[in-house]
Amino acid sequence: MDHISNHSSTDRSAAPPAATPRLSVIVPLARGEAAWRALVWQLAQALPADSEVIVVHAEAQPLPALPAASCALRQLASPPGRARQQNLGAQAACGQWLWFVHADSRLMPPTLPALQRFLRRPDDALGFFDLRFDRDGPRLAALNAWGANRRSHWLKMPFGDQGLLLPAHCFAALGGFDEHVRYGEDHLLVWAARHAGLPIAAIGAPLLTSARKYARHGWWRTTARHLWLTAIQAWPQWRRLRSGSR
Repeated sequence: MDHISNHSSTDRSAAPPAATPRLSVIVPLARGEAAWRALVWQLAQALPADSEVIVVHAEAQPLPALPAASCALRQLASPPGRARQQNLGAQAACGQWLWFVHADSRLMPPTLPALQRFLRRPDDALGFFDLRFDRDGPRLAALNAWGANRRSHWLKMPFGDQGLLLPAHCFAALGGFDEHVRYGEDHLLVWAARHAGLPIAAIGAPLLTSARKYARHGWWRTTARHLWLTAIQAWPQWRRLRSGSR
């Protein structure tokens, strides 16, 4: 893949440099997902009018009516699979920036102000939020959040529950999410960005997400599984990066 160059704000044709670029928020919903309503309500009330929220679901029937909003709200149906759903949402998006948010995430007071500041940065980057787990799981989940934040800041390896944000043209150049993997499509997108030279940057605010997977499957089992799956996926990518191959 060719190196992705950093574009200054003067290269963008949609708005003057002082303006905030248009944002498309893409929320994939798995079958039976019920946690999306609070997130979409938050986004609908808080985003500016030139933003849009695209809910991409894998259900056979349409979702219930979305709430009244200050921004545009759209629904799309997709074959199941988070990578497919997010790619479909990105293809339909109108924004200069794409923000991929899991359905069980929630905004915190600093989230959107930090996001707006990040959107006005003069160069391209893949941004991520600091992970904060909700209280719907074991207390030890706070340790997982601490580790995830150290990993993303020190090793530049954020995951999808940290709300990945990047310019639409960079997402297209990276080829989107890999629809052929069983897990870790967000992890592989970050590695693709690193291979292409796109900076990985902290947005500087927390994003709250559910810890229900730790409650459902157990803290030890879930933590061990995540560490193992991450390691076996990251190892070949790290070797490629060290060797300088694309």
